[in-house]
Amino acid sequence: MKLNIWDRLAMALVISTLSLAGTGIAADGQPEPQEEQKREKDDKQQQRKEKQQQERVQRKSEQDQKQQQQRVQQQQQQQEQKQQRQEKAQRESEQDKNELRARQQQQQEQKQKQEQQQQERVQRKSEQDQKQQQQRAQQQQEQKQKQDLQQQERAQQKTEQDQKQQQQRVQQQQQQQEQKQQRQEKAQRESEQDQKEFRARQQQQQERIERRSEQLDERRAQQQDRQEQIQRQRLSQQQQQLRIKEQQQRVELYRQHLDQQERLHEQHIQALQQQNRIAQYRFQRQYLERLRQQQLSLRNDRFDYDNDPYFYTASTYRYNRGGRSYETNQYGARTLRQAVNYGYEEGFHAGKADRDDRWRSNYKDSHAYRDANYGYRGYYVNRTDYNHYFREGFRRGYEDGFNSRSQYGRFADGNPSMMDNILSKILNFQDLGR
Repeated sequence: MKLNIWDRLAMALVISTLSLAGTGIAADGQPEPQEEQKREKDDKQQQRKEKQQQERVQRKSEQDQKQQQQRVQQQQQQQEQKQQRQEKAQRESEQDKNELRARQQQQQEQKQKQEQQQQERVQRKSEQDQKQQQQRAQQQQEQKQKQDLQQQERAQQKTEQDQKQQQQRVQQQQQQQEQKQQRQEKAQRESEQDQKEFRARQQQQQERIERRSEQLDERRAQQQDRQEQIQRQRLSQQQQQLRIKEQQQRVELYRQHLDQQERLHEQHIQALQQQNRIAQYRFQRQYLERLRQQQLSLRNDRFDYDNDPYFYTASTYRYNRGGRSYETNQYGARTLRQAVNYGYEEGFHAGKADRDDRWRSNYKDSHAYRDANYGYRGYYVNRTDYNHYFREGFRRGYEDGFNSRSQYGRFADGNPSMMDNILSKILNFQDLGR
């Protein structure tokens, strides 16, 4: 730093010397007063500048010296701080070592204390085990003595019981012989009484056979009278043609209805599959397949309207539905009976399927109940009448199938069917011939 200052001073002297030399060279000519004044003025300015330059250099030098002194002081302070930190680290290291030795000594003392306590516990446990073993041995000996005493008492009681039982068996044998003798006497009396009752039943049966024979003769006569009356009541040609026309319209409407229902059947079956109702899905799929076969048969059917007795046979029965009265002949009545039986059978399988799926009981949720067309071919009765009686049978069959019972029906040839008395109550036909 000092060399730079001196270099600058030397440079300033060189510049000032050159300036004076230039001034001297110019003075050798013919100077003028104004030029001399100007040179003097320039010299003074040059001197002031040089003086200012020297002052600045001197101040800069003083500042550098101060900064150098400050840096030396900072280094000394840093050296002292470093030494203090080293001394502090040394003291902390010695303190840590002392604490570690204290902890190790404390752990060793605790370990010795724990080992001593463990030995004391083992010794106490050994003493307790010896006492318990002695107590168990004493208890076993006392219990064995008690068992031996109880066994002797049981043997004595067994001997006494055997003697009592022997006496009771002897008494029972005597009683059995007396009862056998009494039964023989009673059987003899009952045999005589049975013979008397048998002869009385034979006589009563003979009388019932005779009465039934008379009743059958009366029924045959009544049936013959009704057949003759039906023959006399045969419909006119105009009435037959009217029935045929109604029947043809009914069949055509029914075919259109089946075509419309096809899409609804598939939607319901898909819903069952989404609900994971496997048994009910299988039943509805089978029901739909039977409906399709029925629909195909109906399309290929060539019905003989001219020779079918339904169209010329007069009405012989009356039935009520929804507060209104309707009439039909034996062919329409047979169709309605089939509706109830088909409904019961399908309802039974639907109820059983819901029970197998562990689904809640709801016969109205079944698509077969809402459809109610299985077994209907469009002949002899209106579809609304068939649907009504199909649902009556379905509801009862569903309850029997869901509850695994036979309240309304029975099994015939492995298939469920409605009981005759329940069927008669549902239809409640009234004979118009009476």
